Amino acid sequence: MKIRQKIMCSSVAAAMAVLSAPAWAQVKPSDEIEVVKVTAQKRKEDPAKVAMSITAVTGAQLQAEHVNDFTDLTRVVPNISFTAASGNGGAGPGTENIEIRGISSTAGAATVGIYLGDVSITVGNVYTMGTVEPKFFDIDRVEVLRGPQATLYGASSMGGTIKFVPNEPDLKEREFSTYGELSNTKGGSGNYAANMVANFPLIPDELALRIGVQAQHTGGYINQVDGDGKNLASNINKLSDQEMRMALKWKPIRSVTITPSVYYQKVDAKDIAAFNLDRPNYQAQKQVREPSKDTLLTPSVTVNWDLGAMDLTSATSYFERKFDRTQNGSAYNSYSLSTFLTSTDDGGKAPPELIAAIAGLPSAVYLNNQVRQVSQEFRLASRPYDAAVSPWTWLAGTYFSNQHTNIIENDPIFGVTDTFKSFGFDIADPDLLPGARPGQFPGDNSFAGAFHFREKQSSVFGEVNYYFTPTVHATVGARYLKADSTLDQRNGNYLAGAGNNSSASSSSKAFTPKYALTWEVNPTNTVYTSVAKGFRLGGNNIYVPPTTCSQDLEANGLTKGPDSYSADSLWSYEVGSKSRFLNNRLTVNADVFYVKWKNIQQGVYLPTCAYTYNANAGDATSKGFEFDIKAKPLPGLTLTASAGYVKAELSNDEGSRNGVVGAVAGAQVQGVPKYNAAFNATYNFAVFGDKSAFVMGGMQWVGASKGSLNPAQTDYQRPAYHTADFSAGMAFDRYNVSVFVKNAFDNDTVIQHPQVASIVQGYRLAPRSIGVSVAAKF
Repeated sequence: MKIRQKIMCSSVAAAMAVLSAPAWAQVKPSDEIEVVKVTAQKRKEDPAKVAMSITAVTGAQLQAEHVNDFTDLTRVVPNISFTAASGNGGAGPGTENIEIRGISSTAGAATVGIYLGDVSITVGNVYTMGTVEPKFFDIDRVEVLRGPQATLYGASSMGGTIKFVPNEPDLKEREFSTYGELSNTKGGSGNYAANMVANFPLIPDELALRIGVQAQHTGGYINQVDGDGKNLASNINKLSDQEMRMALKWKPIRSVTITPSVYYQKVDAKDIAAFNLDRPNYQAQKQVREPSKDTLLTPSVTVNWDLGAMDLTSATSYFERKFDRTQNGSAYNSYSLSTFLTSTDDGGKAPPELIAAIAGLPSAVYLNNQVRQVSQEFRLASRPYDAAVSPWTWLAGTYFSNQHTNIIENDPIFGVTDTFKSFGFDIADPDLLPGARPGQFPGDNSFAGAFHFREKQSSVFGEVNYYFTPTVHATVGARYLKADSTLDQRNGNYLAGAGNNSSASSSSKAFTPKYALTWEVNPTNTVYTSVAKGFRLGGNNIYVPPTTCSQDLEANGLTKGPDSYSADSLWSYEVGSKSRFLNNRLTVNADVFYVKWKNIQQGVYLPTCAYTYNANAGDATSKGFEFDIKAKPLPGLTLTASAGYVKAELSNDEGSRNGVVGAVAGAQVQGVPKYNAAFNATYNFAVFGDKSAFVMGGMQWVGASKGSLNPAQTDYQRPAYHTADFSAGMAFDRYNVSVFVKNAFDNDTVIQHPQVASIVQGYRLAPRSIGVSVAAKF
């Protein structure tokens, strides 16, 4: 509800154009709709000339819309959705997956590529991690590229790619800008945000430095209560974050530009936003709090060299993510252990009182995650098309990356040893707890695991365009990729069964072509068609203990969990048009698509032992459309409307036969709303003679979806919902002041309600918040 996509946001851009320059009080709103250039094809160009569906949102638009996170983006950009990563036991910051056009999977590799500048920060659905979520800070624009982007962006860009394009240092102009925001959430605590960005030309036209810092705090609205409803802690889902970005641009000679940069981000969440559905709104009954700290560091160096007939680009980068989090394991660690006890009711030794006491103990899952990646890309690109020079344009490159993922897990059940003693039993008694032996609960720890994933990729790629005429051209592209994956793992303690110390490896190869045809019917109307292949890597599975999970494995026809899973792929077919009318006062973009997806990577959940492994199970199809309409019918008035529809369904029963409950032909792919739509209106006008002001309102609708393939799960049916946002602002010399309200009608729809063991959790829309912001530029 905070972000408006480019097709919705020209209204905001008009407002910001009026309110963001030293002379903004005298600037009149443009009668034309703003065109935001994109780098979807690794060169800056008009999106209307690119044969793909693209949404681009400028940094000014993001700030005007009070943008914080991915979640709001998925509500207003057509055919993008989000869902919790597999095995999370409740969503929280840094645990969500982003999907585009129904290509959704909470298992295996990611289905959407994420880029920060030229740095790939894409991570897989490894264990408990979701998509890396850069904050919308000091960026020139966000580009959302729908459809497979494997040719230029590699594996995992199956559904599409999201690019965060930072602002570059300006070699000419000195600039200092600052922004502050205060708001309050209904029933919760306050929110604030503040940032400062400065640009310094150190040597005019040769060397410049850009540096910015930001701090934000989002207040909580969930209260922790005990079993009697007594309040234990208020507003537990508070979240704070800090960002820093520094970039240097150096032009030692006219033809060479060197841009080193570094981005740092830290997100500190005090708890997740889940509550208990059997409690009043926004109350969470939990024994263990679930905080997390997620840090991101991405230093990089980009070199651009104008060679005359072509451009050479080198992008060298390092990416590190540290993600430490705690899950409330009481619902499954303690409960699982209690189910293994031999009950006296069945001739065993454990009295019912002991079983109940063990099931009620608090337990935590401590997760320490780290991802490190080094990557290098080289590419050569021809000059833009010139009919007098050549009918050909081209781009060619090579890419290498080496990614390490380390995960440490410990699952203590607090007080478990003393509880056994209080009933007169030894926790290591195998007649009481089958398979138990001394030393399996060190410090009350029921499970300890260490996992090291390594993924090495190398690829070559390229695209060629041939212009039959200046208005008709064909595009042929391809990428050849090789990848090697390894997993070294150690796990032990009682819930790991007999324990494990093993290694596994796998390899993937892929050839991903792309074909497109573009016809510029006239200077303001373009039609295109494209066919492209998408791909994601296979990988290795975490060990599943055959002792404690034997019943589940046998039900799936297995004696042990599979060591690995294979790559999957898809073909996408798209037809679209991009048109501008009435001297660019009306734009209409629309497309239809059809996707065939084979050998889908899916998570197979084992309910008795609460383990999950990945398998290739089933095929799917996804089809639908997107459109956006933008108009300036009157001076100062901008109207935008956008919508998307997607029907993503499994096309056979292979998933069900492989143990994925509910994975049958016709089942709706989980986490994918059937539609979303948004409408926005902005009016810019003058007040007090020469002062500029604006009012703006927007509505967003998100359709119903399935949270699970299994109809028996509580999250199977997710409802449709809507939100509304309003704002107004005025310029005073160098200052902008605005007031805003988000979720204006305080819609509290429960949008997700997953079940974690015996507990049904709920996630509602954030309550209404009202605030004020001030911006200045010097």
